[in-house]
Formats: sequence, structure tokens, C-alpha cells
Amino acid sequence: MAILKIARMGHPVLRGVAAEIADPTVPEIARLAADMRETLVDIGGAGLAAPQVHVPLRLVLFQVPPERTTGAEDDLPLDLTVLANPVIEPLGEARELGWEGCLSVPGLRGAVPRWTRIRYRGLSVRGERIERIAAGFHARVVQHECDHLDGILYPQRMTDLRLLVFNEEGMRYPIDLGAGVA
Repeated sequence: MAILKIARMGHPVLRGVAAEIADPTVPEIARLAADMRETLVDIGGAGLAAPQVHVPLRLVLFQVPPERTTGAEDDLPLDLTVLANPVIEPLGEARELGWEGCLSVPGLRGAVPRWTRIRYRGLSVRGERIERIAAGFHARVVQHECDHLDGILYPQRMTDLRLLVFNEEGMRYPIDLGAGVA
């Protein structure tokens, strides 16, 4: 296994649409998933998409640590999931504004509107079908990682760029998203 280099905003691999994986059970995909897992553990993130490690394929990894759950019905802790060729379906019209950071946009975070409840599906690296309903942080991390597969970074989803902040400034001068922006 290997720790992979993270592509940063501006790199062309992050702007393209990633290719479908013809067979997620081939050894090359298992090796990529293992390297991505090691990279994610090393950097301490919640999710990672193959384009972020310079591989334009439709593969994502994500987890829901207990401390990140929101209390929503479909937002439970989840061990690391590897998903090939994911598809997302919003369940309802509701969206929620929430803070996001990204390994490819280091040092910043922004308030991004996301569907509050989704259904997602795809394949494991063993070829097993995965289908789940997600809400809260679980829904947010899946949407964020899957955006990478379509060449979208979270700042492109933001509706108010006043809510794009450096991490240190955001900690020093917190913004309550429920109260609006002054």
C-alpha cells in the first residue's frame, strides 16, 4: 500500500468527469481502494474520491465518525465504505446549509447547501451492490465525494461566497449559519 498525493484545486484532474469502472472487482481497483484508504487514514479525512489522488475513475471512500452524526434518523456512524460507480437520488426537496472542507482545497471551508436526505447506490470492490438511505453528515459526505467524480469542488456549490473562510479565521470569528450573515 502507498500514501497517494492529493490533487489541489486548479489541477485538471479535478475538473473532468471521471470514467465508469467497468469491473470494480479487478485487482487494480482493490489496490487503488487500499491506497486511498491508507491516504485517508494518514491525512485524517472523512472521505476521498479517486480524482483527488490523480485517478479519473468513479470510486469514492467515506466514513461517518460517531462525533460527526447529527441525530437525524438516517445519520448513524458508519465504517469506511468503498463505492464504485455511485449514483445519488435526492429524497425530497429539502436542503440544508452546512460547513464543508476538502483535502483538495486545503486551509479553507465554506457553507454549502446539500440535499438533507438521499438514496445512494453503487458497487463494492467485491462486486456487491450497496444501496443506502442517508441524512445529515452521512448525506453530506456522500454528496461531497460524488461531486468530485463530476469535476465539482464545493466552492462551486456555494450560494454565498462570504461564507468561504480560512479555517483559522472561521475558528476565531465563528459564523452561525442559522442566524444568517452580518
